[in-house]
Amino acid sequence: MQTHRFFIRPESWTPDRLELDQDEAHHCIDVVRATVGQRIVVFNGRGVEAVAEISAITKSSVELKTLQISHAPPLPCAITLAQAIPKGKNMDLIVQKGTELGVSKIVPLISERTVVQLAPEEADKKTEKWRQIVVEAGKQCGQSRLPEVIPPVTPKHFFAELDQYEMALIASLQADARTFKSALSDFREQNGRRPKNALVLIGPEGDFTPAEAALAKSAGCLPVSLGPIVLRTETAAIYCLSVLSYELQGEEM
Repeated sequence: MQTHRFFIRPESWTPDRLELDQDEAHHCIDVVRATVGQRIVVFNGRGVEAVAEISAITKSSVELKTLQISHAPPLPCAITLAQAIPKGKNMDLIVQKGTELGVSKIVPLISERTVVQLAPEEADKKTEKWRQIVVEAGKQCGQSRLPEVIPPVTPKHFFAELDQYEMALIASLQADARTFKSALSDFREQNGRRPKNALVLIGPEGDFTPAEAALAKSAGCLPVSLGPIVLRTETAAIYCLSVLSYELQGEEM
């Protein structure tokens, strides 16, 4: 029998007194139709997970008795995806698949060629929606560590406050782009190990402008090719994260 998973925000995580908030309680009671005495799994998005038994149900809450707690170690490489927001619902797909592929942080970018231009209140609503998609994806795929999703920023603002990354890559259609394989091999040869954190930038439909690409390069981003076929932006994101997950998150050979 499937054990259902529910999310408890880190700030509300109290191991000896776990309780589902109103939204998760609604899902537990009205959708899953769980009952007192049933066992479920809860997690806090920071790597902590617990097997718990439902001890009490009210109209707006579900109280739990903690039975077992486990801690998931972080993945070997913390990967940040900086993604120019595509049109339609494609960003929702990218956020979902990024969560499933173990990304640590998602940065939505509003570039010059981004079709979607968001007013501040729209950006807030979008950010909250993407964060909820992260939670739902984590519940479905068994992730107990969830990526941070920051509010949309411009490339200029992002690079002005850029974190330090051991490896920073930008997907590129330019002739000077390296292959993923050579970029990763060079890092290993120079450092004797894989990077502990990495950044990958994906442009919008039409790619980043030359000025934005130059800004990324000046910030230390290495242009990498995604092969001879021009990929849609959402495909490029999934491709890059899949390659990085395979190369950087598995066991060392």
